[in-house]
Order: sequence, then C-alpha cells, then structure tokens
Amino acid sequence: MSLDFLATDTTLIAQRRAQLRLELLARREVFACAPHFATSEAALLASLESVLQQLETQCLGLYWPIRGEFNASLLALKRHLSPDTTLALPFAQRAPLQMHYRVWDGAPTTVRDECGIPSVDASPIVPDVVLVPCVGFTRTGHRLGFGAGYFDRWMAAHPHVTAVGVAWSFCEITDEDLAPQPHDQALMVVVTEQGVVS
Repeated sequence: MSLDFLATDTTLIAQRRAQLRLELLARREVFACAPHFATSEAALLASLESVLQQLETQCLGLYWPIRGEFNASLLALKRHLSPDTTLALPFAQRAPLQMHYRVWDGAPTTVRDECGIPSVDASPIVPDVVLVPCVGFTRTGHRLGFGAGYFDRWMAAHPHVTAVGVAWSFCEITDEDLAPQPHDQALMVVVTEQGVVS
C-alpha cells in the first residue's frame, strides 16, 4: 500500500469525521434547548451515579460543559460521591498541544485554559477516573470529540486511568462511520441517559 493512498485515506476519514461532528453538534444544541432536556440530564446523572459507585473513585476528573454537553460539574455530582473524593478540571494548552488536570474545590472557576474553557489555577493532579465528553460514540467504546486530540493524548499517556465516556444516546454512530484509527483511545465504558452502552 503506497504512502499516497494512506494519506488520501486519512484525509477522507478526517473529512467524514468533520461532517459527522457538525451534524451531531447541531443536533445536540437543539436538544439542549428542548423541554425534555432536564429529564434526560437527570437520567444520565443517575446512570453515572451507579457507575461511579462501582468504581470507588478517589480522584474524579470532570470537564466543563460546552455546546449541549451533559453538565458533569461538582454541582451535579458531588452529592453522589464520597466526601473524600477529590475533584479535578482539565486545563488545555495549545503549544505544546497537551492537557492536564488541576485540583478543583467546586468554587467558581477562576481562569480559562488556552482553548477558552473555564478551569482553575491550582495544583496538577492525575485522576484515577475521568469523565470524557463525547460528540459521538460507538458501541465498541470509541469516541468522536472536537478533533484536537486533547483527551486521546492524555489517555494514551495515562493508560492506567479509567476513562468513562459521557454522551447523549442519539449521538451513537457506527465503527464504520467513525473508522477508528490507531491513535484513537478506547473508553472503558460509555454512559448515556439510557444507561451504560459499552
């Protein structure tokens, strides 16, 4: 197989993912404004509660919700966690392209990372469980994100960490649609408002 063919194949996959991303984000943003959004959010919270209780999390990596994502912040989850559970928020950097987690006490965020997402100015920490937002997901635990690769890079560097995907059920796609690549990191499980998917 020639390098030219591989490059073309990779380009086609990237284009297909970009189109999928646009379609799913549009659907998600409409869904976030729908009357039944609060009910779906409560159902997803209950699903996550069950999973997190089984994992006995010591340090939970959350994320700041954007563009119709489930709100996995302290306000939604703290009452379902052990009082001893440490919480953390990611901080993304553009140069070099990387992400790390910082301890979060649940207070209002004080800074924005280099992608403009709220975070905190606190000590770095490596969670034992992280919640990973998904634009799309497959039954085999692969995800479609925003395309920058922050979470994939972080998970590849921390293979011992349990990664729990968080998604809305209507964002399920097939492996054929996604065409998982070697750099794509599989999630341990994906949780939606309809329960555990993979």
